[in-house]
Amino acid sequence: MDDTEIPQGRTRTYATIIYTESAPKDWKDILQEEHIPCLISPLHDKDINKDGTPKKPHYHVMLMFDSIKTRKQAEKVFKKIGGVGAEVVNSPRAYARYLCHLNNPEKAQYPIEEVVSFGGADYDMYINTAKDIYTTIGDIMDFCIANNIVCFADLLVHTKETQFNWFKIICDHSMLLCQFLKSKYWDENRQGVKHAAKVTKHENQAEEPTQEDIAK
Repeated sequence: MDDTEIPQGRTRTYATIIYTESAPKDWKDILQEEHIPCLISPLHDKDINKDGTPKKPHYHVMLMFDSIKTRKQAEKVFKKIGGVGAEVVNSPRAYARYLCHLNNPEKAQYPIEEVVSFGGADYDMYINTAKDIYTTIGDIMDFCIANNIVCFADLLVHTKETQFNWFKIICDHSMLLCQFLKSKYWDENRQGVKHAAKVTKHENQAEEPTQEDIAK
């Protein structure tokens, strides 16, 4: 595809492939010095060709320019890092998810924690759909129930240290999760009060004298 196939021959987002065997050893440092928002996939070392043979280990790199650029301008950057090709990216969200094959369960899956971001690019912003966020909030609620967490501060500290992706979602939906924990705490205490009341009633009944005791 040449530039004439793109409206006005320009776009903002391009992608390339980096093969470890042919790229400069410091290609990531070189790219970072360009100060262009970009995302770098984890090393794809488990991809398989259609004939069943393994693909050469490689990285996918997506550049997101602040203004529209021609393919030749993108190629100029990619050449510095040993990039192969300059693919026009029609959907940054779809390509960002492709970095880890999130929409392709039949392909090798790669951890999103290993995606590298430069130039202020936010990987989570690109990949998280509304459904993903709701699913994660549900997972956080289940975690609180399973681990008997009722303190919002405890949840924040724990996720900040161990589950930073959760931490960011909690910060963005703090009111909802605060109300959930408050309601959980209130319900558990209400159940505790009911149980205590039943125990007290049972004990009082046990202490009341029977007719046989009175006759004695």
